Amino acid sequence: MLLGRAYRDLGDDRTATEEFSGARDEFDRLGAVGDLRRAEKELGESRRPGALSKREVDVLSLVAAGLTNQEVADKLVLSKRTVDRHVSNILRKLHLRSRTEAAAFAFEHRIVPPDAG
Repeated sequence: MLLGRAYRDLGDDRTATEEFSGARDEFDRLGAVGDLRRAEKELGESRRPGALSKREVDVLSLVAAGLTNQEVADKLVLSKRTVDRHVSNILRKLHLRSRTEAAAFAFEHRIVPPDAG
């Protein structure tokens, strides 16, 4: 991460990106979630954290708002089973263990419900 910042300060964005990408991959391999998020942020990947799809971001925002999977399904016109799968994918992609951690992640990354904005 320090090398990436140094290269960025020197104006070498290509090498900075390579350093941040390498750090991101290593943090992911190690399960260092906090550092992984910082590397993703340096790479500009925070708009869709953890490589979430747009639909997964929509589901995450509603989970963070306190909706049950059935309520999310009703609001997004999906089946409950589809929402269950999205939640499972979100937890896996973000290396989280619970809906509570997912909600905290959503608030930390300013992910808001689709109609709140």
